[in-house]
Parts: sequence; structure tokens; C-alpha cells
Amino acid sequence: MIIYNTTYQMPEADARDFVVWVHEVMLPRVAEFGHMKGGRLARILSHKDADSECFALQFEVESTARLHYWFVKQGRALGEELTRLFEGRVIGFSTMMETV
Repeated sequence: MIIYNTTYQMPEADARDFVVWVHEVMLPRVAEFGHMKGGRLARILSHKDADSECFALQFEVESTARLHYWFVKQGRALGEELTRLFEGRVIGFSTMMETV
């Protein structure tokens, strides 16, 4: 099983809107697509800056091939929507992990 984690950082002022967007838009769309499972959003408590918030968004996927398919068909567009919506104030990096 592959765990796909994206860590996001944003100004504290954007955190509430980001959480709402993830729960109302991103998680439902990803669930409808069907390749990704167990979508969950967590606030990162370590490495906290005074005026920013960090979150980790995780999904499980069967294989790297399915992850790539999802990214090409849906993931890239969701990332672009997030960038447009928050005008580049939300930044993120993704990590692919394998359960052992």
C-alpha cells in the first residue's frame, strides 16, 4: 500500500478557508474518482511558525501506477485549482511512502 502525503503551509489567515475547501471540495472529488482511499487532513503541531499553519493531507492508494493515473487525471487539476483559489499563498510538497 502506498501512502501519498502532501504537506501544506499557508498564512494563518488562510487556514480556515483551506480546511473548508479540502473538506467540501477536494476530499469529495477524490472519493468520487475512486482510486484513492482514506483521505484525511491533519494539522501539524510541530514546526509551527507564529503566523502560519501547516497541514498534512494523506491518502492511501494501491500502487504507484494508480497514483500516477490519479495525478494525471485529477490530482494536477486540483492542485492548480488550489493555487488559483489561494493565489499562491498555500504551498505544498508531496511525499510517497510505502507501508512496511
